[in-house]
Amino acid sequence: MKLIAICILYKGGPKVQTLKSAYDLSSFGYFQKSSAQEFMKFTSQIVVERTQEGLRQSVKEKDYMCHVYVRRDSLSGVAICDHEYPSRVAFTFINKLLEQFATEVSSATWPSLPEDGAKFPTVNEYLAKYQDPKNADAMMRLQADLDETKIIMHGTIESMLERGEKLDDLVEKSDALSFQSRSFYKTAKKTNSCCVIQ
Repeated sequence: MKLIAICILYKGGPKVQTLKSAYDLSSFGYFQKSSAQEFMKFTSQIVVERTQEGLRQSVKEKDYMCHVYVRRDSLSGVAICDHEYPSRVAFTFINKLLEQFATEVSSATWPSLPEDGAKFPTVNEYLAKYQDPKNADAMMRLQADLDETKIIMHGTIESMLERGEKLDDLVEKSDALSFQSRSFYKTAKKTNSCCVIQ
């Protein structure tokens, strides 16, 4: 089980912005790390943008699961994990992390914070602590809150996109991805397509 990224985002402005994030990129090669991080940030912003306030979702994207929760105040959390990581644990610690963030960082500052600029080192502690989902046992009393919330499972990120929209088109149009990350995406897609049996 692997927890790869945790992102705290704000959906209340003209575009979704990342307030704070933490990544464990040890499973990626040296030259892939920056592109992988950039693409995870981009994916987090897309899933938050497409998730209604007050809703939790789990979205499958290739080898990873993106667990997203958008609170009613537009503060949002995303955990990117492998498929073995329990969604219950991901949603539990996302909820606790967002509560702590809202307590320590004034909501009045959320719209004006620079990209990934919130002073909140706790996100790194969560990434380290919850690599092992068993560390969430003390938080299972919050499960009652989760049971009252609808969780939607999408087959792929493509099913989350609007009719006629394609991830390839979003990647091409995005200002958030560098040329290197776009190239990484295209190369990975090309490499993976050679193995598809039709």
